[in-house]
This record gives sequence, structure tokens and C-alpha cells, in this order.
Amino acid sequence: MRWVYLDNNATTMVAPEVREAMLPFLSDEKYGNPSSMHAFGGRIGKDIARAREQVAALIGADPADIIFTSCGTEGDNTAVVGSLQAQPAKRRVVTTRVEHPAIRTLCRRLATQGYDLYELHVDREGLLDMDEVREAITDDTAIVTVMHANNETGVVFPIHEIAALCHERGVRFHTDAVQSAGKIPIDVREIDVDLLTISGHKLHAPKGVGALYVRRGLHIEPLLVGGHQENGRRGGTENVPSIVALGVGCELALRRMREENTTVRAMRDRLERELLKSAPDALVNGNTEHRLPNTTNISFEYVEGEAILLLLSRVGIAASSGSACTSGSLEPSHVLRAMGVPYTAAHGSVRFSFSPYNTEDDVDHVVKHLPPIIRRLREISPFGPGTDGSDWMQKGSCEVHHH
Repeated sequence: MRWVYLDNNATTMVAPEVREAMLPFLSDEKYGNPSSMHAFGGRIGKDIARAREQVAALIGADPADIIFTSCGTEGDNTAVVGSLQAQPAKRRVVTTRVEHPAIRTLCRRLATQGYDLYELHVDREGLLDMDEVREAITDDTAIVTVMHANNETGVVFPIHEIAALCHERGVRFHTDAVQSAGKIPIDVREIDVDLLTISGHKLHAPKGVGALYVRRGLHIEPLLVGGHQENGRRGGTENVPSIVALGVGCELALRRMREENTTVRAMRDRLERELLKSAPDALVNGNTEHRLPNTTNISFEYVEGEAILLLLSRVGIAASSGSACTSGSLEPSHVLRAMGVPYTAAHGSVRFSFSPYNTEDDVDHVVKHLPPIIRRLREISPFGPGTDGSDWMQKGSCEVHHH
């Protein structure tokens, strides 16, 4: 079966150029430890340095300010926890209600440990109130962490403005740029962030590698301690094949930035138009002006997202839902809940996320198969227009848990 893969915000295929670059480090050619004194291992330091330059170029950074990590989650945790440990007198953490779990779960754990957690609200379009941001930043704030672009809706936040507000108060600012890196231009010097996270598997590199930008002169306590790797900022023998892969992935992303914002954007927009036209009671979640060029999140009212995804999978279409049904409970996406999306729509949300490897034929395939799937599900659904979602919550196969 031919697959149409439109779940690139979850992970991306490893690019052929990236796979090719990794091979020497997975063979008998370059398997040495770069920390070794002998030349066989030591020469690999040049490959790591090259990768550091490639990563830095994607975000306008100095290579010396890049720390290689195992993933975006490690980068986020290092930025936040490392900053708190470096400023023990400050106890407030400011974030948003729509962060990725790598930040959201961490910050909520910190709240149970005595930290003062403030979660910024978003409006119906997923946008922040900058007055609330300003008021949330106090003298006791250790760090503000706000994602650059939301992974579910693609909504892009004004991180340059947030960084400026933070620095007016002498507060550190971190942004999770896992979804935005490679899709929209980033220059850490212009946006003036202190810490920024990226992840390889969102950039056509493999899973298990990422990077954290740390502004020159900013001290953070390392999350992983051990050896002297990464100038003492992250212990552990370097994952050289994946670091090299991340470098090539970043180089490809920089080269394809224009394609992301023209060809990929056009495919996304056509899919969105066609689905809204052919499926009544469908709506786009999130601001459509300030968002990533590859992402659309569409709610199809009165049907469940899991059912849509199951039937899409049967015709070879991979997408994702804004809700997760596990162990008998169905809970809409925390992002859509924070935005105030009605339950009847939040349950039926589907995210389509493109990459430069998608084609117009992929769009045609979805447009052909998805509208009949929606019609079929609505015909058999006991929940239709006129309901407020309460029947769904009470009678549905899954119970919604309120927070």
C-alpha cells in the first residue's frame, strides 16, 4: 500500500543525504571515540565541529554556543532546570498552557516541588495576550519558556517581543523551537533569546539527537554530569553518527527554507481549502496568519478524531489527532482545550503536517478519501448538530476528565 505521510510534526523521514553522511561512522571507517588521545578517535572531532557549524548556521548562532543533546526533551529540561539551579534565589517559572509535554510536564512537576508556576492563557486563535506576559514576569522569575511555534496548530508566537519583555526585567528567556527550526527563519541574534532547543527528527535527521543553544556568557548547570564533553556542559560520549546527521539535516533545512514557505505552504493551503469546502461543519484551529507553513489543524464536528485516523490509515494516509484515547478515557488535546475549542470540535480534530517530500498527488489522495470518511462517520454518530458535547462526555465510549 502506498502511504501518504502527513505527520511530519510528529517525526520526519531521514533524508537520503543524511543517511549517506552517517554511514562512515557506522562502519569500520570512523567508529573511534572523539575523546581518545590517539588520532583514530581524535580526528572525529573535526566531524563534530563541522556539525556544530551547520547547526549554528541554521539559527544564526556561534558554533561555540551549541550543545549537542539526545533530543528536544533533554534540551528543554536542561534549559529550564539548568537555569533554576544556576539561580537558586528565584522561584517563579512562566510558561504557556499550550506547551509541548517536554515543557508542560516538567513545569508542573516543578510546581509540586515548591516553584511558583504561572501558565499564560491563549485566546480562541491560540495567541497570547502580551499584557498578561508582561504582568507575569516578576523580579522573582527565574525563566520564561515559551515555544516558538505550537506543534498541534502551527501557531507562531512573537518570541522577539517576549524576549524583550524578559530582558527588561533581567529574566532569562528560553524557546522550544523544535517545530519551527527549518520551517521559518530563525536568527538568535535578532530574536535575542537566551536558550533555544531543536530536535533532529523534525529536520529529516534520525531520532535521538538534538541541540541546545546557550547564549554566550549565560551559566546553566548541566543536566548530565560525567565527562568533559561539550566543554563540560553535557557529559556522555558523543553520539557521533547522529550528531553528523543533525548537522546535515540542518544544512538541508536551511537550503530548503524557501521551498517550505512556497511549495509546501501551497500544498497545505490547497488541502485546507478543499477539505473545508467538501466537509461541512469543519473549522481550522488556530490563527491562520501567524503559523508554520506546513501545518493545518482541522476539526470535523460530531465525529471522533480516532475514528477518522483509523479509517485514513486503512487507505494509506498518516495524520494525527488532537486527542488521545488510551485505557478507556478520551481527553481532547490540552492545546485545543486551552483555546476554548468546543468539545464537539476538539474531539474531531486532525492535524496534517507536510514536508518537502510531499506532493500534489498526496493532497489529491486525502481530498478523495477524507470527505467520504467524515460523511460515513456522521451517519453512524449519535452526536450531531444541536449537542453541546455533554452527551458525548456522558455516553461516549470514553469519559472526558476535566481539569
